Amino acid sequence: MPTPAPEPTHVLAHLSDTHFLAGGAPLHGSVDTVEHLRRALQRLEEAEVAVDAIVHTGDIADLGELDAYQRVREIVEPVADRLGCPVIWVAGNHDQRGPLREGLFGAAPSTEPLDSVHDLGGLRVVAIDTSVPGAGHGDLDPEQVEWLREVLAQPAPHGTVLAMHHPPVPTTVRVLEPFQFRAVDALAEVLAGTDVRVILSGHLHYSVNGRVAGVPVSVAPATSYTVQVAAPHLGLTGVDADQALSLALLYPEQVVTALLPIDVAPAVVHLPDGYFDS
Repeated sequence: MPTPAPEPTHVLAHLSDTHFLAGGAPLHGSVDTVEHLRRALQRLEEAEVAVDAIVHTGDIADLGELDAYQRVREIVEPVADRLGCPVIWVAGNHDQRGPLREGLFGAAPSTEPLDSVHDLGGLRVVAIDTSVPGAGHGDLDPEQVEWLREVLAQPAPHGTVLAMHHPPVPTTVRVLEPFQFRAVDALAEVLAGTDVRVILSGHLHYSVNGRVAGVPVSVAPATSYTVQVAAPHLGLTGVDADQALSLALLYPEQVVTALLPIDVAPAVVHLPDGYFDS
């Protein structure tokens, strides 16, 4: 008998780039972001995975409208309640900090960065706001860098996950280069020697993996629309297809990420659990 695979100590459901508009209006005239998010969460529930948190890595709303945040919250929070887990919200470059705080938390509007720390049974999730008001690129101000350094100074029992909208890895889509994260060196210096096990990001609208300071980076594709990367030198092509959420499975010795597409493809074969046991 083969040795059974260990169970993950924690599982995070990673959503990104829902890009809701007020009134549930279609994005770019035709993209039904509301239905796409509902399908993504339905797939998550159908997977019957024990989830420790839903992490949304930003661009929650497309224009930063209060109604858009309220609509996302009304869809996501009931699912989180049924799964028995919290929702961790991260701000993106399309988000507006004031309406975001009011719509998602019922809090007073503020222009301060949306930075937070969450303890999930010994796993620490640090959400850091890389948005720059009025701009598309990502950055961290010196105060945020020092705040992150202080948070990471003490290790967590199961390590740390860093959630941020702008991924600290290069993009292969040339037109997106001006909108990349600009504080990679500062972040790498802070991360060196810490217990950060993986960085979860969004922003690019396509799935990619990389590393910074030896830490794996996992970028989730959007639930709104995705970007084709077949010919990056030709510009940017967004398509209403291939949307997915990501699962981050944390084991004692490693982190595994897997995509969960929002559309169910026809099955060509099905082997029951235990089929290969003998």
